[in-house]
Amino acid sequence: MVEELKILGEQVIFNTDAHYVIPRYQRAYAWEDKEIEQLIDDINDINASENYYIGSLVVSKVKGKFETYEVVDGQQRLTTLFLLLQYLVYVGALKEEVGQTLSFDCRSNSNYTLSHIQKILAGQIEDENSIELSILNGIKVIRQKFEKDTTLNIDNFVSCLGHVILYRIEVPEHTDLNRYFEIMNTRGEQLEQHDILKAQLMGCLNDRGEQEFFSKIWNACSDMTGYVQMHFSPFYREKIFGNEWNDWPADEWADYQQCFCVTEESDKGATIAEIVSSKFKIDDIDGMLDNNIHVRFDSIIDFPYFLLHTLRVFVELNEVSLEKPLGDLLDDKKLISDFKNVVDQGKINGNSIDKEVFAQMFIIHLLQTRYLFDRFIIKREYTGEDNEGEWSLKELFTSGQGSKKKAYYSNTKLNYSNEWERTYAPRNKECLMIQSALRVSYTSPKVMHWITELILWLFNNDDNQNPKLIDVAVSIAAQATLENFLNGGNYKLGVQTPHIVFNFLDYLLWKSDKNKYGDFDFEFRNSVEHWYPQNPSDGSFDSWDNKDTFGNLCIISRSVNSKFSNLSPKSKMQSYEKMIKKGSLKLRIMGDIIRNNSNESWIMNQCEEHEDEMINLLKDACAMQD
Repeated sequence: MVEELKILGEQVIFNTDAHYVIPRYQRAYAWEDKEIEQLIDDINDINASENYYIGSLVVSKVKGKFETYEVVDGQQRLTTLFLLLQYLVYVGALKEEVGQTLSFDCRSNSNYTLSHIQKILAGQIEDENSIELSILNGIKVIRQKFEKDTTLNIDNFVSCLGHVILYRIEVPEHTDLNRYFEIMNTRGEQLEQHDILKAQLMGCLNDRGEQEFFSKIWNACSDMTGYVQMHFSPFYREKIFGNEWNDWPADEWADYQQCFCVTEESDKGATIAEIVSSKFKIDDIDGMLDNNIHVRFDSIIDFPYFLLHTLRVFVELNEVSLEKPLGDLLDDKKLISDFKNVVDQGKINGNSIDKEVFAQMFIIHLLQTRYLFDRFIIKREYTGEDNEGEWSLKELFTSGQGSKKKAYYSNTKLNYSNEWERTYAPRNKECLMIQSALRVSYTSPKVMHWITELILWLFNNDDNQNPKLIDVAVSIAAQATLENFLNGGNYKLGVQTPHIVFNFLDYLLWKSDKNKYGDFDFEFRNSVEHWYPQNPSDGSFDSWDNKDTFGNLCIISRSVNSKFSNLSPKSKMQSYEKMIKKGSLKLRIMGDIIRNNSNESWIMNQCEEHEDEMINLLKDACAMQD
């Protein structure tokens, strides 16, 4: 059972009727300055208009004792919140007392300290030998933080605290608590929002076999390395993806009926292991390339963000109407609240969403989205001993029969019916290049909306339309270039010029002459550089008022930026020609121009001519008329 509890207000974690016991197998309170101050800062930074998930508390209800819970995981955060509330009561910021709602099993000093916090804060310690020093230190850290940190306003902090949510997860009655604690200790981290979400959605299913199958799909999809097929056992792999392991997963929940099997082990009721299970892989290596080289693949996003993309596609495909639209940003901190918004407030065809039906629909949708993501969205590929990796757009195939069947990977085919391979093969590279241009332009996963758009398009179009995926990706880049650069008509933005403009331009240059630029790859070049510098070194040559114009700009890595410094274009080319030849395509062109021209000719006419050529290339690609 999962309960959403607040720190203040109604349905609070420290309800005076509830009592939490820290068992003896757990370590004593151990948080120090860094952890305590970070918790306070996190709360203080909350947007006061929205709820904020701060963690989870896993408990086991003590049989025969009313509202008494043994804390299995989350005691450090729970104890700190208890101390924090006690301090706020002491300074008068809270009116209601917290009560003796927390205790330690077989730790008399800890219990003495917890029951005497108000006296300790007032400097009235009666028995210093009975004080638990780690808890005393926690109290001191909290007090010093509020007294010395000028950014903390105690009234505002209390207001923020009212929006803090903590999820209390009650483990099933027969769970082996020592085993569970061992799992969580090995894991070394709190349950994340996607763990809580999994538990909530599984709880909507009444059938044990359905819950187990839901868990298998969720676990497979949550491992974002490699391809989802390889995260299932061979039995489920063939049931879901067919004999060749690459069929489209079925659309209806009833089609998976033969997968709803309950094992003897799962009948024992220890379902919490499913909720917290670590990411796993069936094989250590993802598979082979078609030339028998070992390979592994990494995703360009983590699972919480994949869930957010999947939810947005689900809302669009099922025409879910929402009173409050999902936010513009893909915010992993709002994962639970976004799902809650859809499930509790959303309507399909005017009807409220049934939670059991949603859980069934969403887990199938998650599986299908991951299938499309693996096949049509770029990954990072590592072969042999290579640690650098390269962009990859491949799909899974199989070789061999029976127990000797293995996966191998070859370029994703973007072909129309009955096309020759020589016709469709180049499309893979084009799709890879435009996607990698988007990837390096939008480095934060919060703004990678292009993934949502591509996945949505794939759902809405048949396989024989897949070549048009390139056009969709190009359209996304072109639209961003129009809206954020060309439409404004101001090409003198300097370092504020959006990165997508440079990367889209490089894609267009690459496509215009693939042979000449065959060695070019998109990298994380995150620094906009002035070719003719902003501040000429030591006044050795004149400054230039027009330095911020687009023709004088390029995108480079930060390490290159530090080398270029304030050198003139001519000096940059002479000193770092090899580096420039491996750089962005616009930079290479600028280098070629300056090789046969002077710094003076660059600012007199070469820069303007170069800019006109580049801007016209962008305008043509964006179908923009002068």
